[in-house]
Amino acid sequence: QLQASGGGLVQPGGSLRLSCAGSGLLLDYYAIGWFRQAPGKEREGVSCISSGDSSTYYDNSVAGRFTISRERAKNAVSLQMNNLKPEDTAVYYCATSGPGSCGTNLYIRDFGSWGQGTLVTVSS
Repeated sequence: QLQASGGGLVQPGGSLRLSCAGSGLLLDYYAIGWFRQAPGKEREGVSCISSGDSSTYYDNSVAGRFTISRERAKNAVSLQMNNLKPEDTAVYYCATSGPGSCGTNLYIRDFGSWGQGTLVTVSS
């Protein structure tokens, strides 16, 4: 099971760092994806880090602003979010597609072990 944390209220242009912790999973061996769901919208893929070579994927909407990385000592995967915009407001979730590569698209059907999300609100 995965658990996302670190959300909160931040002003536009601000930063937040989300963490995805694994319980019963050694995250180094798994591809970990971050997803978000804004009110009234479908869940969408944001970023992913592969197992093995830790190659990364970013949706165009966050590329250059968000950075995904592994925190091995904590058995966690973080998502550093900079220059946040109101349209980044959503509940953020992490999930795993198992060992392997993230690929070039994040399909929700390929991911599991969803935990409770963490709310990010970007507002002045």
